[in-house]
Amino acid sequence: MEDSTRSPSYTVACEDYVHVVEFSPFSSGTPASLLAYGGNQYVVVGTCLFQEEDVEVEGVEFNVLRVFHHEGRVSALAWSPESRLDRTPNIRFCTAAADRRLRLLTSDLQDRHEVKVMEGHTSYINHLVFEPTEGKQIASVSDDHTCRVWDLDGNENTILRLRSPGVSVCWHPEEIYKLMVAEKKGTIRFYDLLTQQAILSLDCGQSPLMSADWCLTNTIKVGAVAGSDWIIWDITRSSYPQEKRPSHRDKARLFKWSRANENLFATTGCPGKISSQLLIHHLGHPQPVMIGSATVGSGLSWHRTLPVCVIGSDRKLCFWMTEM
Repeated sequence: MEDSTRSPSYTVACEDYVHVVEFSPFSSGTPASLLAYGGNQYVVVGTCLFQEEDVEVEGVEFNVLRVFHHEGRVSALAWSPESRLDRTPNIRFCTAAADRRLRLLTSDLQDRHEVKVMEGHTSYINHLVFEPTEGKQIASVSDDHTCRVWDLDGNENTILRLRSPGVSVCWHPEEIYKLMVAEKKGTIRFYDLLTQQAILSLDCGQSPLMSADWCLTNTIKVGAVAGSDWIIWDITRSSYPQEKRPSHRDKARLFKWSRANENLFATTGCPGKISSQLLIHHLGHPQPVMIGSATVGSGLSWHRTLPVCVIGSDRKLCFWMTEM
C-alpha cells in the first residue's frame, strides 16, 4: 500500500460549502439513487447515477430535484424509506440544526411542501435515523444525554436517558423494536423499545467515542471510532472489541459501514485546518485499502448498492469508488 492520497473518482460542483451529505439507504424505485446534501440555510435533493450502473453515463450524473430552504445550518440529515420517485414522487427526510430542533420535510416535488418542526432536545443533536421498514418513527441523539423517539406528528414516544452525550443511533433493519445508541463516554447500548431497557452493551475502553455504526448487512458487526482508532465488535462473542487499530494521525471523526460489502468500512479524520482524511478499510487487510482527502471535508455516506462513498467539501461533493 503506497502512501499516496487518491483523488476522488468523481466530483459534483455545489453552490456552497457542504456540511452534511447522505445517500438514501432505500431504493428510489428508479435506477438512480437519491442523495441529499445541506449546509447553511439549504438542503439540495437530487439523484445520482454512476457509470458503473449505466454505460451511457460518464462518471456521475447528478440531477437536482429540488432546493429546500432551511432555517439555520443543517447539522445532520436522515432519509425516510417513504421517499420514492416511481409512481407519484414523494420526498421525505428529516434534519437536525443548531437550534436543537428537528425538521421533517415532505414534498411531492411540485406544489405540496410541508415542514414539521419538532422540539424537545435541550442541546445539540448529533445524529438521527428513520425506522427503516415503514418510516413512521424517527430516533435522535443529543448532547442533552437523551435518545428520543418521535412519531411523524412530532410527539416524543420514548425518551431514553443516557449517561453521556449520544453520538450515533441506528435502527435494526427488520426488528423495529431494536435500537443501537452510542455514547461519547465509550459505551454502545442496544435497547428494546417495547420495554425501554438496554438488552446488550459494548465497551470500547476509551473515550471520546465520536461515531458508531451497525453493519446492517450483517448485524452481528458493530464499528466505531474513538480517539484516533477504529474499533470493531462481534456482538455474539464479547462486549469487548474484536479488533482495534490506530487509523488517523489526529482524531477520527466518523465511521460508516459499506452497504455493498459487509467487510468494507470508511473512517474520516476530524476536519483539519485544510483537509480531512478519508480512509477506506477492508476487514481482511491490516492497512487501509484507499486513502483520500477532501478540503474541509464533512459528512460521510455510502451508496446503497455500489462500493462508493461520498464526502461533502468546499463547494463540491467528492465520490470515491472502491474495488470490491
